[in-house]
Amino acid sequence: MDCWSYPLATDEEFQKLMIRINPPRVTVDNASSRTATLIKVDSANKRGSLLEVVQVLTDLNLIVRRAYISSDGEWFMDVFHVTDQHGNKLSEDGVTERIQQSLGPRARSFRSLRRSVGVQADMEHTTIELTGRDRPGLLSEVFAVLADLKCNVVAAEVWTHNSRMASVVYITDEATGLPIDNADRLAKIKQLLLYVLKGDRDKRSANTEVSMGSTHKERRLHQMMYADRDYDVDETDCGSTNSDRSKPLVTVDNCADKGYTVVNLRCPDRPKLLFDTVCTITDMQYVVYHATIIAEGPEAYQEYYIRHTDGCPISSDAERQRVIHCLEAAIRRRTSEGIRLELCGEDRVGLLSDVTRIFRENGLSVTRAEVATRGSQAVNVFYVTDASGMPVKSETIEAVRKDIGLIVLHVNEDFESKSPPQESGRFSLGNLFRTRSEKFLFNLGLIKSCS
Repeated sequence: MDCWSYPLATDEEFQKLMIRINPPRVTVDNASSRTATLIKVDSANKRGSLLEVVQVLTDLNLIVRRAYISSDGEWFMDVFHVTDQHGNKLSEDGVTERIQQSLGPRARSFRSLRRSVGVQADMEHTTIELTGRDRPGLLSEVFAVLADLKCNVVAAEVWTHNSRMASVVYITDEATGLPIDNADRLAKIKQLLLYVLKGDRDKRSANTEVSMGSTHKERRLHQMMYADRDYDVDETDCGSTNSDRSKPLVTVDNCADKGYTVVNLRCPDRPKLLFDTVCTITDMQYVVYHATIIAEGPEAYQEYYIRHTDGCPISSDAERQRVIHCLEAAIRRRTSEGIRLELCGEDRVGLLSDVTRIFRENGLSVTRAEVATRGSQAVNVFYVTDASGMPVKSETIEAVRKDIGLIVLHVNEDFESKSPPQESGRFSLGNLFRTRSEKFLFNLGLIKSCS
């Protein structure tokens, strides 16, 4: 067989070969800056490299103060100025191996989007994905169905935006603590949850689909809400709790002489902002060739030079407006409205069903939730408003305290001011234990809103 008989390598095979020949190089520099640690990444370029690096930095809870990004050609070169959550330089370089693994030849490729109710199983739990129209009490209904079906919720994250809700929920079997993999039981779970999601007002019919794939939880939430078109504002739908927040400033212009589209973004800084914007740009099938990120004060500034995956810049005003709306949505999905309730204590089956039922019965609407289990402890955070999206009154919190059975109320004078137009503080549902009759003692901490 002569040399011309061998099949030509595909682009994907060529990229894998380049990564094997030129493995990613990551250096951590604590000497060049007095205020931040510099993380430098050099790697053969592939689609999604930037998102993979930003995702690792986000998962390590690092704060990106500045970043300079260049991937024009076959090579990917980034410099990130990062600190820990307390504003300190890094004291260890464990980040090096994590980034190298994320960019290496065995790194996971991007998964396709899944539909509104998907169920999958892995070695530790079964994952349920939900999207639908948001409404007061929806989360309570979801957790009640799972409790009735003998499912234990070990973790979950819930986002709401523009009257839409997306959630990733990890469950196990109540009796065995193992993942649920029985096809008939999974079908019943999906059917009942789909019924709950549809309600009687959902204008976008929900669908069900089973997938065995896995992906990053917060990235998956972005994908789900993007696929659900939460960036389309329905002016006739007044159910959104996010509709009054002031918009971030996003502009999209073409740089004709270089063949790029330039995206400029300015908004109040917050953790994970860079991940949220890069995730959305990537999922919209754009490639970042150059970028500058500055987030050293209360505001963040981001500038991206992008093209389509086919190498072309944005060509129409309609597409330009769509990019603006999608980036605005990406920024606002994670920005939490309402009072922050923190519930930490001994976990038990049905805890979430009970707590969210009490929220619903007292007129509270959950705008965002983060649920986790660490050993035998439940570590849960809820952001709540009243049913109309307004701040919760103190007497309502008192009613919640009485309904849950809390016998100790601590008042903390600290507060946390949220984005305008409404201010909201933080209430802490501290260590949650059974009362004597229930073998639990509940402990509640309260931080008043700024007024």
